[in-house]
Amino acid sequence: MDALLFVVDSVLTFAVYAFLLRVLLPLSRADFRNPLAQAILALTSWLVLPLRRILPPVGRVDTASVVALLAVQIAATLILFRLQTGVLFPFVPLMVTSMRMLLASVLLLYTVLIFIYALLSFVAPGARSPATSLLASLCEPLLGPLRRLLPAVGGLDFSPLVAIIGLQALRLLIT
Repeated sequence: MDALLFVVDSVLTFAVYAFLLRVLLPLSRADFRNPLAQAILALTSWLVLPLRRILPPVGRVDTASVVALLAVQIAATLILFRLQTGVLFPFVPLMVTSMRMLLASVLLLYTVLIFIYALLSFVAPGARSPATSLLASLCEPLLGPLRRLLPAVGGLDFSPLVAIIGLQALRLLIT
């Protein structure tokens, strides 16, 4: 049973992160011609495109993608709880737990993205690739204001470290 739970949890978590990236990419003005962005669009279009017929975008926020993300997160929470306990989750606790898990997922995703972005700046500084440009478009809105607050010490940028510590502190508050 543990192996089944692990597989289901992994697949559902991957789905939540794919839909989360679908929401974040337009907000960060990422280049959708990027192959990684194209893959995210292809993975999530099965749910977003039918919803888009009903829900128009509001400004830069694609409401169909947001609703799809919420639906996938709620379904994932419900499925995992049902597999673990064998009972259905009551509605209000389901919503609260789903939103907490979604917020924790956002914080964890940004922690990992910033870590990879910082690591790439050490390993291959100035290298151009689809991954680095996508990482830059997602991470720079968070790191840019921190860079203005924190001076570089000895040529080292500590803004990724401060951002990761802050994100993890917020994640601990939520969970």
